[in-house]
Formats: sequence, C-alpha cells, structure tokens
Amino acid sequence: MALHTKKANIGRKYSSNSSFHRLLALLAVSAVSLMTRLYKLNEPEHVCWDETHFGKMASYYINRTFFFDVHPPLGKMLIGLSGALSGYDGRFTFENPGQEYNDANYMGMRAFCAILGSAVAPLSFLTVVELTQSIQAGIMAASLIIFDTGCLTLSQYILLDPILLFFIMTSTYCLVMFLHSQSSTPFKLAWWLWMAATGISLACAFSVKFVGLFVILLAGVMTMKDLWRLLGDLSLSKTTLFYHLLSRASCLIFLPMLIYLIGFAVHLKVLNQSGNGDAHFSSYFQSSLLGNSLYNASMPKDIAYGSIITLRNHRVGGGLLHSHPHLYPEELGPKQQQITTYSHKDENNQWLVKRSDVELNPARPVQFVTHGDFVRLEHIRTGRNLHSHAEPAPISRDHYQVSAYGINGTGDMNDIWRVEMVRQTVGSRVRTVFSQIKLIHYRTECVLYTSGKQLPKWGWEQQEVTCNPDPRDSNDLWNVEDHTNPRLPNISFEVLSPSFWEKFIESHVVMLKGNSQLKPKVGEVTSRPWQWPFNYRGQWFSGGHKSPLGIYLLGNPIVFIGNLACLVVFLLLYGLWLLSEKKGCTVTPALRVRCQKTFSICELFFLGWLLHYAPFYIMGRVLYFHHYFPAMLFNSMLSGVVLDFILQSVGAYFPSKTKLSVYNSSIVVVLSIVIHSFYLFHPLSYGITHSSGNATSNMDGLHWMDSWEF
Repeated sequence: MALHTKKANIGRKYSSNSSFHRLLALLAVSAVSLMTRLYKLNEPEHVCWDETHFGKMASYYINRTFFFDVHPPLGKMLIGLSGALSGYDGRFTFENPGQEYNDANYMGMRAFCAILGSAVAPLSFLTVVELTQSIQAGIMAASLIIFDTGCLTLSQYILLDPILLFFIMTSTYCLVMFLHSQSSTPFKLAWWLWMAATGISLACAFSVKFVGLFVILLAGVMTMKDLWRLLGDLSLSKTTLFYHLLSRASCLIFLPMLIYLIGFAVHLKVLNQSGNGDAHFSSYFQSSLLGNSLYNASMPKDIAYGSIITLRNHRVGGGLLHSHPHLYPEELGPKQQQITTYSHKDENNQWLVKRSDVELNPARPVQFVTHGDFVRLEHIRTGRNLHSHAEPAPISRDHYQVSAYGINGTGDMNDIWRVEMVRQTVGSRVRTVFSQIKLIHYRTECVLYTSGKQLPKWGWEQQEVTCNPDPRDSNDLWNVEDHTNPRLPNISFEVLSPSFWEKFIESHVVMLKGNSQLKPKVGEVTSRPWQWPFNYRGQWFSGGHKSPLGIYLLGNPIVFIGNLACLVVFLLLYGLWLLSEKKGCTVTPALRVRCQKTFSICELFFLGWLLHYAPFYIMGRVLYFHHYFPAMLFNSMLSGVVLDFILQSVGAYFPSKTKLSVYNSSIVVVLSIVIHSFYLFHPLSYGITHSSGNATSNMDGLHWMDSWEF
C-alpha cells in the first residue's frame, strides 16, 4: 500500500492526534533530546577521538589553508563556520586525542554538533507521526534514539556524524511530507516546497559524507514507486505525467546536483592557500594555490635534453621521485643508492634529463623530449643515474628494485628508460605539468612505479619505488612538476591554472581513491558489519580501561536488543501477512486496513535500514561501529511502529472500557524500561569514572559481554 494513501481512521481511540497534542509531544521530545545532548558538553576538556581530524579541518577553513580529506566538504565547512561565529580563532592545533583545550574556544563547535544531533529525535517523531497518525508511536521511536547512549555520544563531539544523521533524517521527513502532499495537492505550493526541501536535504546529506548516497537511493526507490502508481492512473493525461516527471527531475536530481556543486565551489574558493593537502593532488591542481611553488610559476613549457626536472607520481598522495646518498641494506640485493618518493620539495628530487646515446653538448641546438624517446635521468645531487635490474624490490618482492647507479652520470645499459606519453603519438613533446608519462625500463620492460608502501627506518620511512612488470597499473603514471632550463623561454602557469570543473573532478578522484585505501592504524580497534546490530563491540572516544574519565561509544543494550527484536518480529509478521493474503485467509476489514498501513510504513523503514547497512558488507575500506548509526535510526523508527501495532493489537483483547488504559500503561512500561536502561548505561556517554585505586567504577556489574572493553 503506497505511502500517499489517505490516512485511515485507525487507532483513533488509542491516539489523540490534535495539533495541540502533537505540538506538545514534539516540544517535550525536543526538550529532552536537547537536554541530554547539552549536558556535560564541555567534558572531557580535551580532544576526543576524531575531533583531532575535524577540529583541525575547521581550523584550516578559518585560516583558508588547503587540506585533503576523503569526505565531501559541507560538514567540515559548517563546523568551521560555527567555530568562527562562536569566537574560535583557528589557532588550536588538534594534534592528537587527549590534548588539553586549555583556553581554546571549542564549545561553539561542540554545541553546533550537539544541536544538530538533538534534532534527530524530533525529526524521527514527526516522520513516524505523519505516517502512523499515532503520537505514541512517534514518542516510542524518538525515545529509542534519545536514550541510546551511542547516538548521544556521537552528538556531543566535533564530528561529522551528528551533521550526517541530521540531514538523513531531514531528507526522510521531507520525503514523507512530499509523498503525502502528492496524494492531495500536486503542483500546489506546499507540494513544490516539500519536494524542493527533499532535494536540498539529500544534497546536504551527500555533501557531508558519501554514505549520504544511501538515503538518496531510498528517495529514488520511493519516487519511482510513486511514479509507477501515476503511470497506472488512467485519469492523468500524458502532459500531466510529463510535468510530474519533469518536476521530480528538477527538484530531486538537478537541484541536489546544483547544491552539491555550490558547496564544492565554496570549498575550493575558501581553501585557496597552500597547505599539507597539496601533495595529494596533481601539479596542475597545485598551481592554483597561493603559496605553492607552482602558483603563478614561470617555467619552460616543453621538456628538452639538459632540463632539470622533478617528477610527481599520480598515486593518491604520491610523492616526488627522490634519492639521497644512502644505500639499500646488504640483505636486499646490490648495495646501491636508494630511490623513493617523498612529499616534501627539496634538491634531492631534482633530475637531469639526458639522451641515452650521446652526452649533452650546449653547442647543439635544443632537442625536445618526445613520446618514444630513450633517456637517462641523472640525480643532480649525487651524480648517479636512475637504474633498475632483475633484483627483487625491498618490500614488493614481485617487482624489481630501482636504485641510483654510476659515477658522475656514467653508468650502464640498465640506466636507460623509454618515455611513453598517455594517449599521444610519436613526436609529441613532453609538457611540464600536463603530460602524463610512463618510464619503461629498456632491458626488463618493467615500468617505474610507486607502491605506496612505507619503507623502514633505513629508508627514512619514505615510500617505496619499484619497477613493475605489470604495465597496466595506474600508479605508474608520472608528470613533470618543476622544470628549469636556461636555454628555453619561460611561460606563466597562471594562464594554465585549472578550471573549476577540472579541480572538481580531480578532487573526487582523489577522495574516492583515498576512501578505498583507508586502512586501520596499528593497534586500532575496528569492527565488522555483522557485529553492529548486536552491539558487539564499541570504541573508546576518550581515556581507556583505567583512565580517570573514559568515554566509550556503545549503544544502549536494551535499545539495540529491542530494535533487533522488532526487526525480527516485523519480518515474521510481514511474512505471515503475505502468506495469509496468498492463501486467501479471511480477516476483518479493520484488521486488513491496519495491517496494510502498518506494513507499508515498515517497508519504508526496513528499506532505509537495509540500504544504510547492507552496503558495508562489500566495502573494502576500514570500518567502525559508528558507521551503523544511520541504519540504527531507521530501525528505531520501525521499532516504534511495530511496538505501537503490537500494543494496539494486544489491547483489542481487553474489554472496551479498559483498552485505552491497557494500551497507555503498556507504553509507559516500554518507556520506563528504556529510560531505566539509559540511567544504568549513561556513564558510557557522560564519563566512566574509577575510584579506590581503579578498583571500582560507575559501570561495575554492567559488563554484559566479554567483547565490551570498558
């Protein structure tokens, strides 16, 4: 049964749905949600968990310093804006978790995140009430979110999660309101406003984290379902159907795209100064950043023999081809000079371009390097040539070792490399910054490559460079970043600075590659998706086992058990309902309408839960428990609807005079259990304390699972 179905007059005897009562309940839910999120907001008075990242990024926005992150920019920009408006000056370093804030004005940013986090429960209340017309169902759904210690913890710190949860819930509520207005007032002002609000909210969710895509998929499925219904309405003309399709494309596709583009344009406009994120981006991109060595640089346009160049690899975070007067250890093959990649710019990155067959002669005319040429690259500082041979690389043992070899530019045949340009023909010149090239070893046919793996201390913890026998890997692409040649005229690279679209596309390529390459740090506790619905393991936000004040991200066990139980009950009841419909079982009209309405609503929430949970099973990146909480919101709303349905069904077996009392009493019992469980487990969010020499704590007796680390 579609969501736009007119609200049935079911359960009215259980629910008072006047506007006054709904407003009163909304105010109560909002007040409790806000109080729980703002309580002890200043504690701990030090950097907690990922505040070290997102607080630091807020500082970068305030200082207009370019940085790299795997997430889209909106959430971080909003945190930076809240900090600027609340008096934070962007000077605090956010070096690592545990760093004391002292006089830093961090409360404005925490308060901003807490306020958005506190709005999640009221939005869930409004969504459930709009669908069910039951204030009680809305209160139960909102309570499961308010009194969940995991949702509370995520809302109290400088993180992207409360912002993401807020926009996911805003998107869901606006989508529901749009679909309901569709059934009564299509093409009216309210209809347009709710549809536009849905599009804007979807764009904002995606602009905070890429997992916002899942709520976009939810909106897409529900919109397609609604359009399918309209296609079956023979009373609608083709013109009207076209207007429906065009309006949805405008508000739910093009408007979100525009919002997302505007957010990125602001991001790139604000971060216009060179910073520690430069190394992740191409030389072409860096040329647009104030303070970068490539900004408004003057260099020769084309590479010639005799040019002194630096080479940057195209891997995400790929550095500059580098060497230094240190040798590989004896146990790693020939004891020759190390070759690495290095993100910082110094003279050890400079290479002289020479022909493979003749020595340089300034008296000869300038000869440019072209596609297909054979070259030698001499390291300027040490006078040794870039070299490879059929010896295993130090870490990637299936690759060949790359070294620097020879004396004063004199070496052997293993110093020769063939230049291949991407999508070019013989005779095409290698251009500074723009040309993507491969260097193919003359004898072994392997390709100069950086694995991205960090060398041990003997390699100064720089990145490994190898010669890869597989020529298909994209990490074997390089470009010339710096170029000097006194025999060639310089051109200004200000003219060649990238356009917005080029920077936009490169930013996304870098973000997506960076996201896929996220790996756990040494000793870091991660989790797997199967563990999340069971509340199997949390993660420390602050402190640890024996610290004076610890914050531990873990869901309220009663809430998670209840949510999981309601999910299973829904699937069982839904399966029985479908089976009874198929078998043609006789049910009363009232029960049929109630079941159709309830299961239609639960379909939406179950789909939302599934879309926000199942994709993590196929993700290759590192995962944490906090990734589950968008799905947990939909599970909580589903639980509120299922509980309301069950309690109303149970009340039907009592005499008419006592039905309402039984129903309300049952809701009081449910809320009491949830609130009492929050009272027991609230130290997880507000602070686990120890006394008597760490012998006891305020969480004694509550360690229900061995996998819990507190």
